[in-house]
Amino acid sequence: MSLEEDFGLEHLLFQQRTCKVCGETKDLLSDFYLTRKDRGKVKSSYSYECKVCTIKRITNKRQQRKECQREAVNWQYPDW
Repeated sequence: MSLEEDFGLEHLLFQQRTCKVCGETKDLLSDFYLTRKDRGKVKSSYSYECKVCTIKRITNKRQQRKECQREAVNWQYPDW
């Protein structure tokens, strides 16, 4: 028996990653976005922020941007 027969390629690759935002360990392939699709399915082409945290970050930024736009529309020159 050789090592190649005992271990497949998937055993050697890191299949889980810890999210940098929430700190949870999740599955690399299903719970993280690819950052560059042209690089293939290698470990380094996946982000360090899980999909759930990415969605939360994007929605919060969009809400903040909408609030800033509303404040800019309601701004009036002070009447002295």
